[in-house]
Amino acid sequence: MGNERPKIITLVGTNASGKSAAGIELAKIFNGEIISADSRQIYKGFDLCCGKVTREETCAVPHHLLDVRSVGEPFSVYEYQQLAYAAISEILERGRLPFIVGGTGLYVSAVASGYVLSEKPPRTEEHARLAELPVGELQAMLTPEAREYLEANPSDWQNKRRLLRVLEKTADGEPLRPRNEPRYDVLQLGVTWPRETLHKRIDQRLETRIAQGMISEVREYLENGGDRQVLYDLGLEYRHILLYLTGEYPSMEAFKQELSKEIKRFAKRQMTWFRRDPSIRWLDMESGFLEQAAGLIREFLAG
Repeated sequence: MGNERPKIITLVGTNASGKSAAGIELAKIFNGEIISADSRQIYKGFDLCCGKVTREETCAVPHHLLDVRSVGEPFSVYEYQQLAYAAISEILERGRLPFIVGGTGLYVSAVASGYVLSEKPPRTEEHARLAELPVGELQAMLTPEAREYLEANPSDWQNKRRLLRVLEKTADGEPLRPRNEPRYDVLQLGVTWPRETLHKRIDQRLETRIAQGMISEVREYLENGGDRQVLYDLGLEYRHILLYLTGEYPSMEAFKQELSKEIKRFAKRQMTWFRRDPSIRWLDMESGFLEQAAGLIREFLAG
């Protein structure tokens, strides 16, 4: 009994799937706290762009790993993992149940599977040389294995920092997929919708965020001297709003149509990543998902 690993829950899903709201409801039921697993919500600001939970929601259920870096500061999977490990320990010490909730599959897997990650810093001179190259040239330099690895993790494919790290790992002969030393007993839950329903949710959420001031967030960042390359590297809403504000789109409607398409493509790539893990138990959001999830969690906690 003394060797049993602590129990945690993960809840994953695509953009606009409702995973954040579902996580909050489940955390309320099971005396839990939430650890965000979103590669963009770790940055301060841009709350609307990345769908960050509201102040009211964080008051209802404690949230961790939100706003831990300023926009543009480097942040690695290793750093995420270590911060998540620390948060899990604190939550368990309080006698509460940790829920890891988010759409960045690599973050979730790093903690749930216990990736053994390298702390080694990048090679400075080579890193600086490669950093001058455009994203397309970096992508062309990838080995077939590295290309497959990055394409399966959609948030990394257009991220120059991640491309550089993978190229350095390849050059050093480091494995792209690290060995695992799991620390926890994990129940993995997934939120899913039929494709047409998900697409409608994506469009509705985009309209809502624009009305709430999503574009103004990015405009204010640029007016305060923000780095355009940072926005471009963050991708999705950030990149397309940048293009809209710099006149790359002829109209608001053209901007919304292209961004909607890109979010839907991104959601498809997210599902490709998640579907590779057969341990994820998928919840039917159209048929009493809360009861489904609660039943699975109770069974899991009962051992």
